[in-house]
This record gives sequence, structure tokens and C-alpha cells, in this order.
Amino acid sequence: MRRVSVVGVLGEVLLTAGALVLLFLGWQLWWNDAIADAQQSAAASDLSAEWQEQARADPDRGAVSDEPADAGSNDDDGAGSVLVDETVPEYGEAFAVMYVPRFGDGSQRRIAEGTGLDVLNSTETGVGHYEGTQMPGAVGNFAIASHRSAYGGGMHEIDLLRLGDGIFIQTPAGWYTYRFRDREYVTPTTTGVLAPVPHHPDAAPSDRIITLTSCNPLYSTAERIVAYGVLESWRPASDGPPDEIATAVADWGR
Repeated sequence: MRRVSVVGVLGEVLLTAGALVLLFLGWQLWWNDAIADAQQSAAASDLSAEWQEQARADPDRGAVSDEPADAGSNDDDGAGSVLVDETVPEYGEAFAVMYVPRFGDGSQRRIAEGTGLDVLNSTETGVGHYEGTQMPGAVGNFAIASHRSAYGGGMHEIDLLRLGDGIFIQTPAGWYTYRFRDREYVTPTTTGVLAPVPHHPDAAPSDRIITLTSCNPLYSTAERIVAYGVLESWRPASDGPPDEIATAVADWGR
């Protein structure tokens, strides 16, 4: 009979432990991600539907009571008249919904104030707004962040964006349509991408920019992938979602 050595038993134990670790990582990166994805998508759908119902019941509800100074200004930037609510939300408060068709069906996400892990890892939000950057539609830089993998992966497909792709932001006031323009890869400490004019912190902004940031490459935090878009148009809440995404939005929550 073959003798069982201590080394052999220890080796079996280590192999089993290694297999369990791999299974756990698989669960964390795939199964847990899939659950968070569905929960975040459903939460965004619910909030979007709530705002749309409010707009139907009270068409004036989507308007800000006191129009900010730059609302409708700089009309020569190509975006036309734009209503901007500069009210800063409380930390963790969801104030917008993001939908990027290139990210696929069910990719709608709530945007909450702040970029801490309690926001980015939340089962209801998943996308965070960099504090101190502009609000949706404002002149300057509306900058947001999300994971690429795990915790819902709100920007998993950010590397697939193509020139002209729509990035749609919904607020109680209406819908902001941005168009993807450029992408770059930077170090995690390159905060210049969050400036009102990215990489030019002393420059006065004239464009209405959106900046999406996430980790790169997949399953790593070695660097950041950054996608930029420029505001194309704004649509009041009472007019419903832009025609380009109206069918998709109607299917949310079904």
C-alpha cells in the first residue's frame, strides 16, 4: 500500500484552496457583476420612468424655477438653447441617468454625486460624478466615473466607443445628447482630465464637455481610459426622450 506523506496531503490541500480561490474570483468578477448589472439597470429604469411620469403630469416640472445665468447662453456652440440646473446634489444622491447605446441593452445607469466606492460599488448607482466638475449641459466639463469590471461594470465597453456615438444624460429637466469625440489613456494620477478644459486648468471653457473615466486594462487599475464627448443638443423632459433612443427607453423595465 502506498504511504500518504505529509507533503502530499499538504499539496492536495493547497490545490483545493487554490481552486476555491479561483472559483471565488470567478463569482466576484462574473456572477456578482451580472447581479449588480441587473440591479443598477433596474434602478435607473425606475428613476427614469418616475421623471417621465412627472413630466407628463406636470410639463413645467422639468424646468428649473430660476434659470441659471448660463442656461441658454453660448448658443453659438452648436448645442442651441440649453437649460442647466447648477444645484449641487448631496453626496450619494442620484441626480441623472446615463444611457450609451454602444454599451448595449440594459446599460442605463443612475449617476450619483461623488466617486467613492460607496457610490461606484452601489447596487443602485454604479456611476459617480466628480465633485467640483460641472453639471449636465453646463459650459465646462461634466466628468463621471464607473467600473469597467465587477460591481455592474457601468463602463465595460468604453473602449468600443466610435466617433459620433451618442451619450445620453437624463435629468428631471430633460435629456442632454452628447457625441463621442476622442479617447485617451492616462495614469491614475492625471487629474488634468477633470479640468473645465481637460489638461488646461487655467483656460476658460467655451464647450459643454462630458468626460467618462474608468480603469484600464480590464481587471486592472494600472491606468485610466478616458472618453470625451461634446454636447449636441438638449430636449425638455416634456418632449420625451430623443427620437434616437425613444424605443429603447420605452422598453426599460419591461
